[in-house]
Amino acid sequence: MDFSKQLQKADEALRRRNFDFAVELYTQLLEIQPDLGEARAGLRQSLKRRHEAKGAGSKFLRALGGAAPLAMAKTLRKAGKNDAAAKQLESYLATNPLDEEANLLLGMALEDAGHVSSARAVYEFLAEIAPRNPDGLKRAGAMTYRQGDHQKALEYYERALAADPRDQEALKARKDLSAERALTNSNAGTVSHSREQIKDKDAARDLERSQRMHRSDDELREDLVRLEARYADAPTPDLMVDLADVHERLKDPESALDWIERAASYRKDSFELACKAGDLRAKVMKKAVAAAGKSGDDARAGALERELWAFEAQDYARRVDLRPSDAGLRLQLGRRLMRIGEFDKAMGELQKAVGDPRTRRDAQFALAQCFHGKGYADLARKEYLKALEGASQVDERAKEILYNLGLIAESEGNSADARSFFARIFEVDIAYRDVAAKMERYR
Repeated sequence: MDFSKQLQKADEALRRRNFDFAVELYTQLLEIQPDLGEARAGLRQSLKRRHEAKGAGSKFLRALGGAAPLAMAKTLRKAGKNDAAAKQLESYLATNPLDEEANLLLGMALEDAGHVSSARAVYEFLAEIAPRNPDGLKRAGAMTYRQGDHQKALEYYERALAADPRDQEALKARKDLSAERALTNSNAGTVSHSREQIKDKDAARDLERSQRMHRSDDELREDLVRLEARYADAPTPDLMVDLADVHERLKDPESALDWIERAASYRKDSFELACKAGDLRAKVMKKAVAAAGKSGDDARAGALERELWAFEAQDYARRVDLRPSDAGLRLQLGRRLMRIGEFDKAMGELQKAVGDPRTRRDAQFALAQCFHGKGYADLARKEYLKALEGASQVDERAKEILYNLGLIAESEGNSADARSFFARIFEVDIAYRDVAAKMERYR
């Protein structure tokens, strides 16, 4: 069915800033054809621009009004009713169009329902509104790859790695896409399709599967059998990494860790494999903590959790040794040292992370927490205020900073300053912690 005239009408409404009419037209088209990517993209932009034109309003009231469809969407997703879940998510996003989590869930629901073009439109919109969200960027990359736009897919994976340079999924996808492009360029005059340039059919299938973000357990087990057969014929570190990836997706971190450690034994200088081994070891330990908690053995769960925290601090110390100039790693190490009560060591790492503009605000906040934990209220206040500088809005981090500043003021008997800090939170989020009760006390 040709929807070009209806799309043109909706696009014209959007161009003329008649956002309500545009939303209505795009929604009608999607009721008829849920996988009409142009309509899904147009709806996203119409809702965004309407939201901007009318003003944000009360975030609390918007979230409250959309709570029911959002909760219903999550329930429907769990039941495998993805089309119905997508409709509920669209209902929620009509009043909360910039909600990153809801947009991500919508894309996943559409993808699982087989609406690839619509899923791509949503993921690309998420990449637009949340350019530092690696999940949205990776999913946009996977969808653009599935639709044959390999150059655009590579761009999305590059952006995902800019957001998180250690993301193994994005690293592997970029490597595969770069290899395919190299083959394309070297044989451009002799073949007509990129898949014909890959002589090994298994490699072509691996490449296609690696771009699919969601695979069922049965598909993953098929991958496992195929990879194990290839490994038996020609064991390589790359196959070990692939086997680890499949085991991890099958929620078997123990087996995944075993394969990664084997790969790392061949590539002792690989920083990525060292990080992956540490992450998987932490997953194994977290699994043990959860099992102890589920069995009701709270004492054992607590002991295992403390072991986990100690391991993570040691693991990040090793990473910093390997990459001493990486301020992000020093920030992560500082946070983990702080969690086990090693405040002095944590402050040493955080003070180094403050020097990098990319980690400055987070490091200042963590440093303030260290000073606060050690009882240096004046130094804590100074760092909290630094971390608050340049904040364009009272986001979750700003609320936490203001709350801690309020606590410091309270501890010093300064009721006026305490009320001032709590009031700034109260103005935007009445339900934050016990701020409402504190404002009643200072009335």
